[in-house]
Amino acid sequence: MQKKKIDFNNKNLLIYGLGVTGKSVIRYFKKKKIINFSTWDDNISLQDKNKIVSKKLLLKKINYFDYIIVSPGINLKSQLPKKILKKMKSKILTDLDLFFLENELFKTIIITGTNGKSTTCKIMEHVLKQHKKKVNLCGNIGIPILDQKISNNSYVIIEASSFQLHYSKFLRADVSMILNLTKDHIDWHSNFKNYKDAKFNIFTNQDKNNYALLSSKDLIKDFKSKKLKSKLIKVNFSNIKKFSFKNNYLNSKINKENLSFVYETMRILKLNPNKFIKSLDNFKGLQHRQEFFLKKGNVKFINDSKATSFASTKNALISFKNIYWIVGGKPKTSEAFSLRKFKKNILKAYIIGKYVNFFRDKLISQVKFKVSRNMKNAIKDILKDLQNEKVHKNYTILLSPASASYDQYKNFEERGKFFKKIARFYARKFI
Repeated sequence: MQKKKIDFNNKNLLIYGLGVTGKSVIRYFKKKKIINFSTWDDNISLQDKNKIVSKKLLLKKINYFDYIIVSPGINLKSQLPKKILKKMKSKILTDLDLFFLENELFKTIIITGTNGKSTTCKIMEHVLKQHKKKVNLCGNIGIPILDQKISNNSYVIIEASSFQLHYSKFLRADVSMILNLTKDHIDWHSNFKNYKDAKFNIFTNQDKNNYALLSSKDLIKDFKSKKLKSKLIKVNFSNIKKFSFKNNYLNSKINKENLSFVYETMRILKLNPNKFIKSLDNFKGLQHRQEFFLKKGNVKFINDSKATSFASTKNALISFKNIYWIVGGKPKTSEAFSLRKFKKNILKAYIIGKYVNFFRDKLISQVKFKVSRNMKNAIKDILKDLQNEKVHKNYTILLSPASASYDQYKNFEERGKFFKKIARFYARKFI
């Protein structure tokens, strides 16, 4: 498949959204000496020197632009009238499109899915570096892709969100994978089909020399029905079970699934499987993702603040035993919330946040729970219950909120850091 070329010097361009990505597009254009571009952001204070001063003028001028480079997360359905959006759809590009339109002297790996993207990207980066490869990690993680300094013969690992993929048109990675898919961001995509279609954009432009990795039977069926051209690799989770890992972080169910995708990629790249396994001994997981940060006696503390949906929290509830579970925040109300398969792992739940009634209704017929309302109270309540335990077991204090953080915290990182801070403080006093 021949790569399309676009001479942006002869085009009228609009950068729509001036967050981290939009600013990286400005730097990219300036580096390439592309000067015929304008910018827009609803926050006027973020406007660049080539600004469009009002939305009225933007709407009047919108057809003037040959291409609109949209930042991830911006939903043009809510930003512009739908009739204009339909006319402009063919003109919309992303920073990923700009990258793929120009570059070709290296290997690219795109990783997407609902859960586990960042961890899988970091494992992939770690393994490749242990094999002495030059690696760039970018996309939805790390430095924006257009700010990367990439040398020839490098491996470029891209974490791609559904927001980025929704508008992208020119992606064509050597290896692309969807780790898993559950209902997420439905408020943005309108329905699950649109969300899934956005994810499948990673395969659209691939040819017979490229690889598509999937494990889900349903996704494999969808792939075949679309008559896509890349080589389909069915990822079998049992392949990784024959290896033993010294690194306990990798022994959780979700991380073994993540590792299965990395393992298949290493086979495609013809890297030594034994070296692959050994290279994982010193891998350190990402913060706030089933992060084992403290052990006091027979009690271990796990920070899984990144679990902003119940689908993500399930992975933690499956992986640990004798759990005192801190749950709560701003929920995704469309999610199913069944604990049937792993409620035996949960000793008690502690509800925090402003949506107490939502979580009380979900838990009331499934597990024992207490309304703690905030993190500090939850830790104190758990430690008090631990002191009353008469049977000596190994216990897990788990923050896995199954919801967004915005009701009490700025983001999941702030929530996770606060949990670790007060857990360490009270653990010293009571354990």
